[in-house]
Amino acid sequence: MAHSRILDEQHLGSIVDIRYNNDIQQFEYYIHFDGWNKRLDEWLSVDDLDLSDLPERLAEHSRRERQRQERRRSRTSSSANAGKRQRKTDHSLSIENGHCSASAGASANAVQGGSDKKPSSEVVTRVKNLHSISIGRWEIETWYYSPLPPEYCNLRTLYICEFTLKFFRTKDGLLRHLARNTRWHPPGQEIYRKENLAVFEVDGARNRFYCQNICYISKLFLDHKTLYYDVDPFLFYVLCEIDSFGYHFVGYFSKEKASEENYNVACILTLPPYQRKGYGKFLIALSYELSRREGIRGSPEKPLSDLGLLGYRSYWSQVLIDLLMQAKTPLSIEDIANLTMMKTEDIIGTLRALDLVHYHEGQHIIDLRRVQHMRLGNRGMPFDPQYLRWTPPTGRKRRGL
Repeated sequence: MAHSRILDEQHLGSIVDIRYNNDIQQFEYYIHFDGWNKRLDEWLSVDDLDLSDLPERLAEHSRRERQRQERRRSRTSSSANAGKRQRKTDHSLSIENGHCSASAGASANAVQGGSDKKPSSEVVTRVKNLHSISIGRWEIETWYYSPLPPEYCNLRTLYICEFTLKFFRTKDGLLRHLARNTRWHPPGQEIYRKENLAVFEVDGARNRFYCQNICYISKLFLDHKTLYYDVDPFLFYVLCEIDSFGYHFVGYFSKEKASEENYNVACILTLPPYQRKGYGKFLIALSYELSRREGIRGSPEKPLSDLGLLGYRSYWSQVLIDLLMQAKTPLSIEDIANLTMMKTEDIIGTLRALDLVHYHEGQHIIDLRRVQHMRLGNRGMPFDPQYLRWTPPTGRKRRGL
């Protein structure tokens, strides 16, 4: 048992790693809490651990391990006896199958490598290599491991310029940079401005350093995404709050310049201090407006994170319920797809989750009576398409409908 400082509760956990903390002159233990997301993993001292039932747990573990070994020996013995009988009856086949078995093993490994299962090395919890990041006026505790350049690993706090996204090992280094900095907004082209919000389109090929650092930052808060070092094929849409001091990084989404699957989002993140304020829905709405102007039905790249799925489900639900409530005539799934630029599988999945659709005689039937009684939650930060100054690149419009 261990006391989670984040949850402020006792929970069962596993020790993933151990380190010696020179500041407090004692060992610390990196704990993963059973049944909880890895973003709650943390370093704890021995004072936070309850080892009173450890002898009983070790005894139970030893008993189960002995049972496993006995079952394994029993299976091995049975297989050996069967093998002897097989060799006696068909020795030549056994010799020929020696090569086939090796090939089969290689094929099995190839199949396993291409499956959805994570390799065993990835299943093990990776230890967070940063306690926190300092960006703008925020110090944010990190959630996950990120493969940062070696010089920035294992710091307690990584200091980040919120305007250029340059990394610094110390606060003094950041302050020296800010004293001579002349850029107070992201690179790229400003495509949206309304009141105190702005969005910049940043080309990964033209601003590699900035976009790579976005990826490093996002990996600290997204566990499911692969980090791509090659940012050239991607565009990044960076959302900022504006005040007299400059443009403050809120979040972003990225998308491939040319996606064969018509994904309109590759990765999406709102920094934790700005979460639950509607910025995620703002970014999602922007991604679908880009799809609308391209004339392409879009969808986010899968899999989504747990928080990402919640955000998308909430956005999709609101869009569909609004549309169905305002419809003057019955709408088919195809009609809805044309009006929203959502893919049909996302529409059907959302309607099923809301229990608004059933399948009858080869068609999806929407229950409009239930729609009228549904209540919408927080609509999020409103996105206003008339303030978007953006046209699709040549060759993208109307492709893939």
